[in-house]
Amino acid sequence: MPEAPRVSRYYDVKRDENGHRYLDVNVTGFSLLHIPLLNKSTGFTREERRALGIEGLVPPHHSTLEEQKQRTYLRYLQQTTDLDKHEFLRALQDRNEVLFYALFADHLEEMLPILYTPTVGEAVRVFSHIYRYPRGFAVSTEDIDRVDELLENVPLNDVRMIVATDSSAILGIGDQGFGGMAISIGKLSLYTVAGGVGPDKTLPVELDVGTDRQDLIDDPLYLGVHHRRLTGRDYDEFLDRFVEATVARYPKAIIQWEDFARGTAFRVLERYRKVVPSFNDDIQGTGAMALAGLISASRLKGERLQDQTFVVVGAGAGGIGVALAIRQGLMREGLSYAEANARVFVVDRYGLLMHGQPGLEEHQLSFARSPEDVAGWSCEGEWPSLHETVVRSGATALLGLTGVPGLFRQPTVEAMLAHTPRPIVFPLSNPTSNVEAQPADLLRWTNGAAIIATGSPFPDIEYGGQMYSIGQGNNAFIFPGLGFGAVISRAREITDGMVMEAAQTLADETVRYGNRVYPPISAIRELSLKVAVRVARQAIKEGVCAERRIRNLTDDELEAFVRGRQWVPKYLPLRKAAGARD
Repeated sequence: MPEAPRVSRYYDVKRDENGHRYLDVNVTGFSLLHIPLLNKSTGFTREERRALGIEGLVPPHHSTLEEQKQRTYLRYLQQTTDLDKHEFLRALQDRNEVLFYALFADHLEEMLPILYTPTVGEAVRVFSHIYRYPRGFAVSTEDIDRVDELLENVPLNDVRMIVATDSSAILGIGDQGFGGMAISIGKLSLYTVAGGVGPDKTLPVELDVGTDRQDLIDDPLYLGVHHRRLTGRDYDEFLDRFVEATVARYPKAIIQWEDFARGTAFRVLERYRKVVPSFNDDIQGTGAMALAGLISASRLKGERLQDQTFVVVGAGAGGIGVALAIRQGLMREGLSYAEANARVFVVDRYGLLMHGQPGLEEHQLSFARSPEDVAGWSCEGEWPSLHETVVRSGATALLGLTGVPGLFRQPTVEAMLAHTPRPIVFPLSNPTSNVEAQPADLLRWTNGAAIIATGSPFPDIEYGGQMYSIGQGNNAFIFPGLGFGAVISRAREITDGMVMEAAQTLADETVRYGNRVYPPISAIRELSLKVAVRVARQAIKEGVCAERRIRNLTDDELEAFVRGRQWVPKYLPLRKAAGARD
């Protein structure tokens, strides 16, 4: 058999005579200190310094990783704004990845909102103005015809997880052009710290097809191509070339499609999900996250999912993804397609989705209502409004994925109390400034009865002498485990069943944490392990698992197999490879 390629052109992972892992490096001296996954800064031993030609290039004291974390955290606390903290941590990641992940893991609840939602939204906005260091892979309209050549420039040879975005619909802030690279980088940092995917197995990707933001095109500091977005056949050909080249270079890779505009998101998912194992986090990850929270909220009420009636506000990728997941969840509980569909009402800018409305897209049609469905409803306008839909449908659960701050008004939320003593209200839009309702208002309007979850983190709230925990419906509870489970099983396809299994796992594991809608963020790594195990098991059940070593494992053996492959942020010994240049 041919010898397996090195993990990177700069190093490989090997085992010594006692079976301990070490890095076999073929780069030394000053150059080694500028490779983030190899650089230990003050953490190099005296022997490593001498062997690798870095004596005199770093301070003489040998620091432990714990000492480095302490020193770095004190510097982190000196940053004055959340964006400053984000930039500080990203600079650390670009300098010393092991230290970055070790610090991140120790302060997960504190730093997740800084590196991910909501602060990453601001980092996306100013990406071109704060850019410092290259990370990831960017392919644009100027070089897509040579994308295979460009991929050869990536020094990693065994990428397993890719997050790719065209930046057309970032969070709730829309088209951000090249700035979307910050989202891909942020998502993959969570794949590592939560899911356990090694950082040298990940690749953030920006698909720079242009931007429709004239202010970006006119900005001389903007780092992307300065023209309007590709559309139609040109756009499809761009993605076809990218996918073809990526499959050739990294045949074991999973692709997570990220932040594509509403119609494009569904089209890209369906076009490629059987070509390359892939999923869309905005559609499937958001849907699975919301479904898990709704299962948990129903349990808190002493009810089942099928006992609820749902109004989903927002018919973009996230909103329709949530509606699809709810329908699938109801069918898993035994309802027919028609029965499940009848319990899900989707509201968009015109009001309740209805056949005959202008501009309905294919992915919205199955949720569009007919006039017979709303017979007897009294409506002031041509289509039932959000408030009218909540009242007439008998809604017990209201979910927002619109990006419109303050959309949920007091009369609408109060109307739900006529249908249930404990309404479920999930204003899930990100970032925090775009949330559909403030949790404190929801508690006040319902006299503390509402079961609440938001997309961004909110502190506990005191109301009526009681403390209320606000659940955070974060996709990070889903995608790291879903992706890692797909990587572990070498899934040939990421099926709807695997996504549903991720949602059910999250709901099942939440029970361990008491009367909560979602677990605490601090539990995310162990939770991601559980999700990965059950996703891998589902891949085996559905016959899409290509990893033969796990097909006949018991549940305990499979968990041990997955746990043993989670990357841990610790320094490995470095040895100079035979033939390495000084």
